[in-house]
Amino acid sequence: MATQRDLAETHELVSNIFRIPKTKSEWEPYRLTDDQVGHFHEYGYVSGIQLLDDTQIAILRKELAEVMDPKHPGHGLFYEFHSNESSDPNSVLFHSLGHWRISEGFHDVLWNPAFLMAAYQLLGNKPVRFWHDQLFYKPAKHGGVVAWHQDYSYWTRTVAMQHLTCWTGLDDASTENGCLYYIPKSHTWGLLNAPELAGNMEGIKDYLSPGQLAEFKPIPIELKKGYATFHHPLMVHGSYENTSSRSRRAFVLNVFADGTISNTDDELLKGVPPIPKGGKMQGKFFPLLFKG
Repeated sequence: MATQRDLAETHELVSNIFRIPKTKSEWEPYRLTDDQVGHFHEYGYVSGIQLLDDTQIAILRKELAEVMDPKHPGHGLFYEFHSNESSDPNSVLFHSLGHWRISEGFHDVLWNPAFLMAAYQLLGNKPVRFWHDQLFYKPAKHGGVVAWHQDYSYWTRTVAMQHLTCWTGLDDASTENGCLYYIPKSHTWGLLNAPELAGNMEGIKDYLSPGQLAEFKPIPIELKKGYATFHHPLMVHGSYENTSSRSRRAFVLNVFADGTISNTDDELLKGVPPIPKGGKMQGKFFPLLFKG
């Protein structure tokens, strides 16, 4: 079991799961190609980027099983913890935020060099600062949906919009067990209203124009375990239920370019001291991950 020590106090690796490259040449193997970066800007996403090997996956799966226990000694460090965010007990969506504070592996994935280099490039070669993490678990047979949404529609408490989302599978993700789906080029549609995340899958369509509805053509993002997909903060995405015999476990890292500021005097995350409106996002809970 993880200890109750708040790992947010430590802004560097606390385990030996990953190794930070020491030279420019050691960073090179992690760089995305120009075609991958171009695909992201044109379509709003880029997928199929390996972030984890089998050993790292096994460690994170074990830690996920531990932190899902509401009796875990570090439970009070979560920003949010939903054993089932769905209102339907037969359609389960485990969802949490803040586990980077609790377990060493989920803390250290923030400093995974494969993640850092890709995030730096996709943010326009700007220093990368941490926003928050998420865990999603759809159990076999009765895993719930994540409704169509844009991430930034929940994040307007931070400006400017220079955010990035990275979704990484701890299981193979397929159409059968509830993989992610994107609406290509929907990142050009502007900011839409935010639907209930575990509610009506198609709720966002109430906010779309006839032209946007005509372009609403979902594509599945099927990924092998350990592989990631990155998407733009305005990318419309979601995932259907898991009715298969396989679980679908994944974690999400949300970051923004350094220089992002608070857009509210209220809490930015539950239990985190407010940063006054106009103040820079920084400090213990929003560490600078990579300068480039």
